[in-house]
Amino acid sequence: MAKTIKQIADELGVSKTSVRKKIDNLGLRSSLQSSGNQFSINEEQEKLIKAAFKSSKSQTEPKTKSETESKTVSSLISILQEELARKDAQIENLQKLLDQEQQLHMHTKQQLQLLEQKEDIVEEPEPTKKKWWQFFS
Repeated sequence: MAKTIKQIADELGVSKTSVRKKIDNLGLRSSLQSSGNQFSINEEQEKLIKAAFKSSKSQTEPKTKSETESKTVSSLISILQEELARKDAQIENLQKLLDQEQQLHMHTKQQLQLLEQKEDIVEEPEPTKKKWWQFFS
């Protein structure tokens, strides 16, 4: 049973224009039967047209998948780069905090040493000075 370009386009889910272009690319335009404004497409021609659409879809799918994978990979890379930058900032901040803590510890240690020195000085009894009359007692 012969079909029209519109019927085939509806079956394939494409526009009539794309079906006409496939017909022209396959060189089927001259072999189509026309009845008024419509072209009749026989079963053999229909199979050729459908096969042409299937082959073009299978060729574009891997490109689409690879493009999708490429976009996914690049978005993952950008996310990981942002995360890495945040981690670098955290490490830098922690390094600063560690340096500050070490300086504070050193300062505290110095103060303790000074206090210990002062205590040593206070603990040493000063020799008592005897008055001249205490020598004879």
